[in-house]
Amino acid sequence: MWVNTVHYQPVGPVPAIVTSLRNPNLLVSFPKPKTFRFLRLVKFKASAAKKQQFTKLETRKPESENFTVSEKNGDEVADYGWLPAFPHVLIASMSNFLFGYHIGVMNGPIVSIARELGFEGNSILEGLVVSIFIVGAFIGSISSGSLVDRLGCRRTFQIDTIPLILGAILSAQAHSLDEVLLGRFLVGLGIGVNTVLVPIYISEVSPTKYRGSLGTLCQIGTCLGIITSLCLGIPSDNDPHWWRTILYIASIPGFIVMIGMQFAVDSPRWLCKAGRLDDAKAVVNNLWGASEVGKAIEEFQTVSKNDGSDLNSRWLELLEEPHSRVAFLGGTLFVLQQFAGINGVLYFSSLTFQDVGVTSGALASLVVGLTNLAGALCALYLMDKQGRQKLLIGSYLGMAVSMFLVVYAISFPLDEQLSHNLSILGTVLYIFTFAIGAGPVTGLIIPELSSTRMRGKIMGFSFTAHWVCNFLVGLFFLDLVEKFGVSPVYASFGVVSLVAAIFANYFIVETKGRSLEEIEMSLNPNIQARDK
Repeated sequence: MWVNTVHYQPVGPVPAIVTSLRNPNLLVSFPKPKTFRFLRLVKFKASAAKKQQFTKLETRKPESENFTVSEKNGDEVADYGWLPAFPHVLIASMSNFLFGYHIGVMNGPIVSIARELGFEGNSILEGLVVSIFIVGAFIGSISSGSLVDRLGCRRTFQIDTIPLILGAILSAQAHSLDEVLLGRFLVGLGIGVNTVLVPIYISEVSPTKYRGSLGTLCQIGTCLGIITSLCLGIPSDNDPHWWRTILYIASIPGFIVMIGMQFAVDSPRWLCKAGRLDDAKAVVNNLWGASEVGKAIEEFQTVSKNDGSDLNSRWLELLEEPHSRVAFLGGTLFVLQQFAGINGVLYFSSLTFQDVGVTSGALASLVVGLTNLAGALCALYLMDKQGRQKLLIGSYLGMAVSMFLVVYAISFPLDEQLSHNLSILGTVLYIFTFAIGAGPVTGLIIPELSSTRMRGKIMGFSFTAHWVCNFLVGLFFLDLVEKFGVSPVYASFGVVSLVAAIFANYFIVETKGRSLEEIEMSLNPNIQARDK
């Protein structure tokens, strides 16, 4: 996902400060853009009873209060409200570890694979082995919405591990190009479902107070997967058959997810939607606390009653308000994320490091991976403290500055060593700021803004847009660099990053500290809240 030192390898989502709303009388408000009339949000007008209920929703105690331990060290209080949900989120994040592993696993061994299977030197076939992954991911993303609606996240996770395990084993045992391609396609199919599934599951089982921080585990899992695959791939330089071993290893996390999900809970929101109220109450009680059961179930049923939540939502409902607005936001966020150039920068980073004497591709990849991990850890700390919107804006502004710094280093007459150092600084800063916001926030905020009824399909649509743009950037990046040079291409990445920051400022609303039902009720004026 993050680096390719041999052949270009596309980047996926890696599957984000306290902000106050401009209008404190509204839970959420969108601007009224002149050119996108269909995005206008009808002002939220509530009855006195409805306003009273929202006041109760906003001022209620955190779901985690039953799990807060008052162990004072000076002025600090230990808060373990995240702990009950953590094991379930950790198992789900193992799917993102698989995502990162499969993206990095072909980074070095592709040369050995091509030599052994007889297509060495054919750049088209070597690229196809890498990119067939995206085709499978595209199909997986499309199919994920219907699977989640009908089966729930837990069962979908277990079913989805089948192509991941089979794909890894088939690739490891391959004795022909066709077998490798089929294995990589199956892996991509599973990854396409997982990239949609993991953010949905984490957002629906996490306590509101910790939803952002726990959601960042998606990106941390991806980073660790990439780093692990890069480290395990080092022996492939000396052992021409080592690639089979590391592909066999790729099946192990799949078995962990399949078995772990047998002991994990299902989303309480999906259980309520499926009519399993007792199971939903048990999950809320275990993960959020006994005091939250009544309030949470009431919110679930309020939303379910008014939006017709069931297990048979239709894709055409994406054309209806408010689903069309959220689908537009989700698709646009991923388009901007990809065209801000993360794939291209990561591809070109190895050459940038070579300019300053880092000739080891593995070392360059490790530096990039550790930078990405450091950014993800910062996002873990900041997500629920600062909020999604400002983190997203700050991330894209940082990416823009980084790109313009690299352009300055390349385009203006500077000392050669200074120019190389500025290029390295800009590249590292770009990756770091991406990992703080543009990476994790994009995957997290879309399920937060989506309705219970359409969350799966909105996420599926958004990630489909992601994979299309991912493929296009990978396809045309090198041609654009050869035709126009690095500076104009990087400058365009900086401009897109600025556009993304402006878009986030005007169109993205803060979701920090609100339950998914609060967000849905504020975005959909047609929902009539129950009187207490």
